[in-house]
Amino acid sequence: MALRNSRLPLVVLAAAVLVGALAALGSRASADPAGPAALEAPLHFDAGPVLSLRPARLAATAPGWRGGPITTATGETVVVRVSDSLPPDNTPEHWAEFLTSLTHGPELSLLTMYVGTLDEVQAACGDRALGCYSGNQLMVPGETVFDGTTPEEIIRHEYGHHVAFNRRNPPWVAVDWGPKNWASSVDVCARAGRSEAFPGDEGSNYMLNPGEAWAETYRLMDEQKVGITTASWPIISQTFYPTEAALGAAERDVLQPWAGPRATVFKHVFPKKAKKPWWIRLQTPLDGDLKISATLPSAAEHSVVLLSGDRTKVLGRAEWVGQRVKRLTSTVCGQRSLFLRVTSSGTTGTVRVSVTQP
Repeated sequence: MALRNSRLPLVVLAAAVLVGALAALGSRASADPAGPAALEAPLHFDAGPVLSLRPARLAATAPGWRGGPITTATGETVVVRVSDSLPPDNTPEHWAEFLTSLTHGPELSLLTMYVGTLDEVQAACGDRALGCYSGNQLMVPGETVFDGTTPEEIIRHEYGHHVAFNRRNPPWVAVDWGPKNWASSVDVCARAGRSEAFPGDEGSNYMLNPGEAWAETYRLMDEQKVGITTASWPIISQTFYPTEAALGAAERDVLQPWAGPRATVFKHVFPKKAKKPWWIRLQTPLDGDLKISATLPSAAEHSVVLLSGDRTKVLGRAEWVGQRVKRLTSTVCGQRSLFLRVTSSGTTGTVRVSVTQP
């Protein structure tokens, strides 16, 4: 996961999306359930080999960890562990308070954050990494690194990944595509279809990885909320630089996350020998699964067709699944309005259409 510093080459800034199993961190951590899990290193922009973590290596760089569950001034409890290699005044309590100051939801209680030296971070995350995140675990350096990248910047970026890990964006994975509101706002689905975005790509298309763009958008959003106005954007494509709408969508994903699909029922009575179709306009602000079910009069031959917002392109046709029911499934992907056209076969009766959408 990339961290910002405009004076550093991207190859240095590439950090981890961690995948795979988590192993024990060193012989000391193996015996101590409070010790952090080992973090598998990622591929980086340079095409070098993936670092293979070994408990002995980590044990040599991380002598011990202080901290644990900490109750902050807000009354929230977070788990922070700080390496004994850092000075005593670099306290778990300080970083716990910083975490609660971030824009966050209930996912904060699921997080365990490890704060170490840069050497320890790179031993766990990869030798090009400034920080990393995996499955409710986050690791960052406890001091400013290189020529000015602060721990706070790194934490904000990685916490963005933590938010996405604990959000839903079906039919896609939020940690790769971004959460539902933001991903829809910046058209991740349509961009991916045009090969302008590469979800989950931590390699050559890192700058066009929407999961990383989301994390940087979260960082920028949270910085602006506390009055930091530098708005730097050095490591992700400018095509993902957030608009005010994208920043607002990002904040909703944190504070009012998508809760699931919504269903709407439409009814219409076709008179005998009806000549005009029934048009249903669908507002589709969010990308995702679209499911349509139409219950028709007995012996009806009505057609149920999904069309683009300008009514010119057929996107799908409902098919029979029972004596009176036709169904259609599709995916909203960048379209912000659609039309459903129901045409009568001349049979009198009520048509009931149920639409389930993101």
